[in-house]
Amino acid sequence: MNMKKFTTLLSLVILAAFFSYHYAQAQGVTVGGPAVDFNLKNIDGKMVGLSDYASDANVKGVLVVFTCNHCPYSKLYEDRIVELDQAYKSEGFPVVAINPNDPNAYPEDDFNNMIKRAKKKGFTFPYLVDETQEIARGYGATRTPHAFLLTKGSEGDFEVAYIGAIDDNARSSDDVEEAYIEDAIAAVMNGATPEKETTKAIGCSIKWKK
Repeated sequence: MNMKKFTTLLSLVILAAFFSYHYAQAQGVTVGGPAVDFNLKNIDGKMVGLSDYASDANVKGVLVVFTCNHCPYSKLYEDRIVELDQAYKSEGFPVVAINPNDPNAYPEDDFNNMIKRAKKKGFTFPYLVDETQEIARGYGATRTPHAFLLTKGSEGDFEVAYIGAIDDNARSSDDVEEAYIEDAIAAVMNGATPEKETTKAIGCSIKWKK
């Protein structure tokens, strides 16, 4: 094989790998489809999984939020995520936060700093670390924060009811005009589908491992 053909072949292989990688990252759950199960370490050292909520008769769904410590958008939403948990946990919709970021790229997102951040902000919900990033990929999460509202079926299985942003104003909670998550929860509590089942997640890109 001459050098020109070799170079062309190598370029095609690299291009195919590039598109394959990004296509794989783009895959994820869909509204109406099953949720991805997980069993991840919480900041208290214990493992937390969807099965824990499946067996809880008081749970009607789970709000899964992919977030992190360092992202300015995640920081803007921290208090709102706490408020969502406080408002809807008693209604059967607790929050589970998952940090998918590579701590080698952003040390602020490592496990010890997760513990410190949760304590500082008074997190009332599990804050899990997705060390392999398999769960983030499975859900198709791309941003922090990126929210997925799950509803629980009669058999304890979970399906996805909403994917996207928490609301329509990251900068100011006082200026929110559409509270997507709250509207979605209200809809499913009334046996309806959310008027908006998907929105664009606004935030920092997830820091994938190389």
